[in-house]
Amino acid sequence: MKVIFLQDVKGQGKKGQVKEVSEGYAQNFLLPKGLVKPATQGNVKTLENQSAAELKRKQQEKEEAIELGKKLEEMTVGLKAKSGEGGRLFGAITSKQIAEAMQGLGVKIDKRKIELNDPIRTLGVTQVTVKLHPEVKTTLKVQVTEE
Repeated sequence: MKVIFLQDVKGQGKKGQVKEVSEGYAQNFLLPKGLVKPATQGNVKTLENQSAAELKRKQQEKEEAIELGKKLEEMTVGLKAKSGEGGRLFGAITSKQIAEAMQGLGVKIDKRKIELNDPIRTLGVTQVTVKLHPEVKTTLKVQVTEE
């Protein structure tokens, strides 16, 4: 029996895949649990339309990420912190503080997308990598000044 997988089924198939499975397995296990639907002509056409729409949506997300990346490369985020001798900060600047400062500038980015290996501990300008999309990375300038 040909079926379309609605969810990933371990050892059988991934979501959206059309595959041949045994009649009994489909009737007694997969269909009652809502894991698959029969691969009729209408269902296959619906699946093709959904996958085309998904592809278009992903392309749109990537384009938006590239646009935002260009905007971020030109931007400099300014933060103030207390510092001691030699430009060392009391404490550190974290990705959360950078995300909050960016939100104040009108750009909303999740702190988890800011790739900061170690918190910023010195005054001056630091280049920070921001991962906007699995295929799009950009750099952001963070300028830390004395409070």
